[in-house]
Amino acid sequence: MEERKILVVEDSPVVLKVLHHLLSQNPIFVPVLCACYEDAEKKLKEAGNTHFAAIVDLNLPDAENGEIVDLILSYQIPCVVLTGNFDDRLRLSLLNKGVLDYITKDSRYSFNHAIKVVERLSKNQGLKVLVAEDSVVSRQFIKLLLEQYCFTVIEAENGQEALAKLEADTDIRMLIADYNMPLVNGYDLVRMLRYNARFQDLVILGLSAEGDSALSAKFIKAGANDFLKKPFHHEEFHCRVVHSLEAQEMLETIRDLANIDPLTKLKNRRCLFSEGETFFRHAKGNAALAMLDLDNFKQINDTYGHIVGDSLLEALGQVIRDAFPGMLAYRFGGEEFCVLAEVSGPHMLEVVNDFLDGLRRKEFTEAKIALTCSVGLCSQSADSLEASIREADRNLYEAKRLGRDRVVADF
Repeated sequence: MEERKILVVEDSPVVLKVLHHLLSQNPIFVPVLCACYEDAEKKLKEAGNTHFAAIVDLNLPDAENGEIVDLILSYQIPCVVLTGNFDDRLRLSLLNKGVLDYITKDSRYSFNHAIKVVERLSKNQGLKVLVAEDSVVSRQFIKLLLEQYCFTVIEAENGQEALAKLEADTDIRMLIADYNMPLVNGYDLVRMLRYNARFQDLVILGLSAEGDSALSAKFIKAGANDFLKKPFHHEEFHCRVVHSLEAQEMLETIRDLANIDPLTKLKNRRCLFSEGETFFRHAKGNAALAMLDLDNFKQINDTYGHIVGDSLLEALGQVIRDAFPGMLAYRFGGEEFCVLAEVSGPHMLEVVNDFLDGLRRKEFTEAKIALTCSVGLCSQSADSLEASIREADRNLYEAKRLGRDRVVADF
């Protein structure tokens, strides 16, 4: 991942050292340290707006009245303010200027929070948020707040338009929906989306200016992740957005731990059996399943050791993902893999042969190990996952018996 320079402007050597240490723990961040306004001004003139973000002390020896903030914002660099004193009027003034956050230096957690804000900016790069709001003024205000945090914002004027954009763009990660919209209101939009399994991971934040105290519970019971009453403060909005995203990311991480093989990053056997039967029901007879087994893998482990063997399997996982685009690939166990696709047998045979040809031309790990693979393919007789695996396994054993490095199909 591309390195990102973080400008840190702080006159306290201790605080500067702490921020440098915390930023350096993230391998993509490169701290650029400045002890005063003059130093920061010089660094900015040299590098322009190539800095990804800035963390600045509000009161510097040569700029005691927050001039550093105006300097940073003039380069359109996202800015986090650290200060020794809390002033609510000043906080609101800075947030209205476009400062991301106003953090009081009252504990070590303050510094951790500043780093967390910058890390969230990095995660938000390219992350799409759909704002469904019929009020142009409210929609533009929400868009501005989101863009400060580096989100990519898509707009919709009503629930019907929002639904169409969600259907058309599978990369939209979050929906912010106002309750009172024409055609389809926010509450009905949430209910419609949650009935569709495709949108189970979409993060939804409900909004409303209406006074009904039960509306927040109504939204959340319908499937929204959170609800926010208008008008709201900048910080509350950002906190709700970030907390909802992080909660969903944690759920997805837990799900990945259960379903993803940590070595190859392919789906695991457990996931195959939970998804496979559903796949066969929807495929309606037009399904192909291939069982792939590396040839002589035990010999590779015995010769080079299990660490090299693991590195080989890790690399092979990427090769399989690249060789079978749009198909479902799983690590079945050990050095055996399974690929499922809603395609004809001849088409799958062609893809498998291309995979085998590519594999023969590759060398893996620093030991430059050559690999071959035997494949059993089932596409005709089976109408269930279990039956298809049995048929593919029989063909796989036949491929091994015939000398390995080949595919045997049931047609």
